[in-house]
Amino acid sequence: MVTQEQRKRQLAREKFLRQQQRRTAARRKARMRNSVIASVLGVILVGSLALYTTDVLKDDDKTNASSETSPSAQASPSKAPDPCDKPAAGKVKSETWKKEPAMTIDESAKYTMKLATTCGEIDIALKTSAAPHTVNSFNFLAGKGFFDHTKCHRLTTNGIYVLQCGDPTGSGSGGPGYTIPDENLKDKSLKGNVYPAGTVAMANTGQAHTGGSQFFLVFQDSQLPPSYTPFGTISDSGMKVLKKIAAAGESTGQGDGAPNATVVINKATVTKS
Repeated sequence: MVTQEQRKRQLAREKFLRQQQRRTAARRKARMRNSVIASVLGVILVGSLALYTTDVLKDDDKTNASSETSPSAQASPSKAPDPCDKPAAGKVKSETWKKEPAMTIDESAKYTMKLATTCGEIDIALKTSAAPHTVNSFNFLAGKGFFDHTKCHRLTTNGIYVLQCGDPTGSGSGGPGYTIPDENLKDKSLKGNVYPAGTVAMANTGQAHTGGSQFFLVFQDSQLPPSYTPFGTISDSGMKVLKKIAAAGESTGQGDGAPNATVVINKATVTKS
């Protein structure tokens, strides 16, 4: 018999997957629309096209925002004090690439990723040999400054317990322009379809091999289908930072929204040990 708590977690997981799929569909729709407009208007209307495209993206973002934040207006939750500092000066980069970067890492070596955030440093031991494509992609993107000054845009505290980052647009639909294959889905740490606290894994659309740059950090054991590449483990000090962020809550009061804490990755670096 399914308990109320199990049903609650199931609904949360289903919502998580639906939102991933909806955001990807919106991104594809916007790209297709922009391509058609560009072919019709041609070079003469490039300036107008840029303005139009901006409006389209804003409309899509507003649609997503209204569906996800409307409970906030109804619930009007009280926010905990922001435990984080102001972001460092700088701008998010908008560069994208058409294909996955060539493999340049040493698959037999150890790599670590450091996220210097406004809330503190989060150190992550990367699973290089088990997820080489993923680690190689993060090494490439971090080297390009892709994650620098980006917001961690989503905190889920109901059913699953994760902080999601890695989207330069902050909308949940951004990425590097390419996708990478799923890896390490049979990791020994994933027992009973549970991603244990301290896991760092790739976000995707719910379909195979659709990971890009977005990833999530698990601050409490979370039951999810083994479809999200686990590629790192957070240090003890990093977990303290992550739990501080989670304790501040999220914006909707419903367990899934933007974090109340000002979580910005000032600088991401990947280092070979």
